[in-house]
Amino acid sequence: MFMKTEYECRILDIEVEEIRKKLESIGAKKVKERSMRRYVYDIDPNRKGFWIRLRDNGEKITLTLKEKVSNEIDGTKEMEVTVDDFEKTNTILNRLGFIAKAYQENKRISFVYEDVEIEIDFWPKIPPYVEIEADSAEKVKKVVKLLGFRMPDTTYISIPEVYQKYGLDIHKFKQLKF
Repeated sequence: MFMKTEYECRILDIEVEEIRKKLESIGAKKVKERSMRRYVYDIDPNRKGFWIRLRDNGEKITLTLKEKVSNEIDGTKEMEVTVDDFEKTNTILNRLGFIAKAYQENKRISFVYEDVEIEIDFWPKIPPYVEIEADSAEKVKKVVKLLGFRMPDTTYISIPEVYQKYGLDIHKFKQLKF
């Protein structure tokens, strides 16, 4: 089974306007703003760091198998397909025995610099953060530096771990909405 490596990092506790200005100053182009929704499913509750995500990003709906192998820049593997109906796909997964452990919403402002994706993410109950993703660790590191940060300012922790940082257990929220 082929799983693609994600090269990404997050910068937490950001000032949104400051980041927007930095992105403009380096020539990053704003692509879009959108609301997103997702269902998250455990494959096997005893196998931590391995899950399914059904996500509607406002433009396309994807079903993704994700595996967190480490808290490093290249620590997440994924395999993704596009589907055409969010609720129908959820129903199919339910019929196969995968019951969503959570429904989550977030908002995102997307930028592109060269071929690096920079996202300002807003999730309920936590401060906004930046996510930087590219097809190599070097490209991610370059954008981190261009934005005036150092790699020690970044993190590779998962969304549940981000919530833990703020004293919240994301798994206790069956629904996360604005």
